[in-house]
Amino acid sequence: MNILEKIIADKYQEVEERKSLIPVKLLEKSPFFDGKVVSMKKYVTDPDKSGIIAEFKRKSPSKGLINGAASVEQVSIGYMQAGASALSILTDQEYFGGNNEDLKIARKFNFCPILRKDFVVDEYQIIEAKSIGADCVLLIAAALEPEKLKSLAYFAKNLGMEVLLEVHDGEELEKSLNDGVDLVGVNNRNLKTFEVSIDTSLELVTTIPDTFVKISESGISDPKTLIELKKAGFDGFLIGENFMKSSRPEQAAYNFIKEFKRLTASELSKA
Repeated sequence: MNILEKIIADKYQEVEERKSLIPVKLLEKSPFFDGKVVSMKKYVTDPDKSGIIAEFKRKSPSKGLINGAASVEQVSIGYMQAGASALSILTDQEYFGGNNEDLKIARKFNFCPILRKDFVVDEYQIIEAKSIGADCVLLIAAALEPEKLKSLAYFAKNLGMEVLLEVHDGEELEKSLNDGVDLVGVNNRNLKTFEVSIDTSLELVTTIPDTFVKISESGISDPKTLIELKKAGFDGFLIGENFMKSSRPEQAAYNFIKEFKRLTASELSKA
C-alpha cells in the first residue's frame, strides 16, 4: 500500500467517525454555510493579482514537520498582504497537522477565496468544507474513481462551491475531467514516490482545455519558474512548502511575489 492509499483508507474511517459526532444538520447551521462563495477562478485569473494560491501547512508525509510554530492568523493575513490571490489551508490532521479550526481562522481574517486542502472521499466533507468557510474543494484524481469524482464535483457545484481537480498525468486528466470542475491543478509531486518535477506541468498544460483555469502545484521554489509556467499557459500556482519552511512564511511569500512581479515587469518591457 503506497502512502496515498494509506491516507485514503484512513480518511474513510475518519469521515465515518466525524459523521457520528457532528451530523449534517448541525453543519448546515454554521454561520458560514449560507455565506457567499468567493470565486477562486476569478481571483486567480485577475491580471492585477499574482495568481499564487499560498498554502498553510505544518507538516507533510514526505518532509515531516515543516513549521509547527506558525500562526494561521498571522501567516494567512501576511500572505494576502504580500499579494497572494488565494489561500489553501490544510485541514488533514493525521498527515499534515492541520484542522478545521485553521480554515475557520483564515476565513475570519481574510476576504479571499479559500481552498480546503484535504482528501475528499465523501459528500459529508464538502458540506463540512462549506460550514467552515471554504469556497473551493480539492478532488484528487488518483484517489477517486472517475464517476465518484464527477458526482462529488456536481455536489460541490450544487452548494455553490468551486472545484479544483488535481491530476498527476495525462491518463488521470483524460479519465477525470468533467464539467463540474472549475480549475485543474497539475501536481508536480508524484504522490506514490514523492519525486518532484516541473516537467509534469509543462507536459500536461496543452492537454487541459482552455475552458478550465490551469494551476501548477508543488515543487515551485523560484520566481523564474513562474515566468516559465505562465508562458506555457498556466494561470495560477499553488505554493506552500517553499513559504512554510521559513520561520516567517508571510515574509518569504512577500519576497517571492515581489521578485515575481519584478521579473514579470521585465518580461513585459522586452515584449
